[in-house]
Amino acid sequence: MEFKPLVGLTYELFFTLANVLILFLILRKVLFKKIIDVMDARDADIKNNIEAGQKAKEEGMKFKSEYETKIQDARDEGQMIVDFARKRAEEKSDTIISEAKKEAEYIKQKANNEIAKEKEQAFNNIKSEISEIAVLAASKVIEKDIDKAKHEDLIENFIKEVGEAKND
Repeated sequence: MEFKPLVGLTYELFFTLANVLILFLILRKVLFKKIIDVMDARDADIKNNIEAGQKAKEEGMKFKSEYETKIQDARDEGQMIVDFARKRAEEKSDTIISEAKKEAEYIKQKANNEIAKEKEQAFNNIKSEISEIAVLAASKVIEKDIDKAKHEDLIENFIKEVGEAKND
C-alpha cells in the first residue's frame, strides 16, 4: 500500500494560497476596514452609553442624597417647631396658672380684709349701741329716784324702748 499525503506540494496549492492571500488583502483593504470602523464606532458608542449611564447614576445618587438631606432637614425643622410650640404652650400654661393663683390669693385677701372690716364695724356698732344703752340707762336712773317697783318698771320700759329702737 502506497501512502499518499493528504496535501501535496503542487502548483495548485501555491496558486490557491496566492489567491487566498490576494483575496485577503483585497477584503482587508475594502471590507475589513469598514467593518473595523463600524465595530470601532459601535465600541465608542457603547463606551459613551456606559459613561452616560454612570453619569446618570452618579447624578441620581447626588439628587437622592440631596433629597434625603432636605427631607431630614424638614423633619428636624418640623420637630423644632413642635418642640418650640410645646415649650411655649407649657410656659403659657404656667403663666396662666401662676396668674390664676395670684388672683385667687388677691380675692382671698380682699375677702379676708372685707370680713375683718365688717367684723370691726359690727363690733363698733355694738359698742356704740351698748354705750348709748348705758348712757340712756344712766340718764333714766339719774332722772328718778326710784324704789324697787319703779326700778322694775324702768327696766321694762327701757327694754321696750331698746327693742323698738332696734327694730327701727
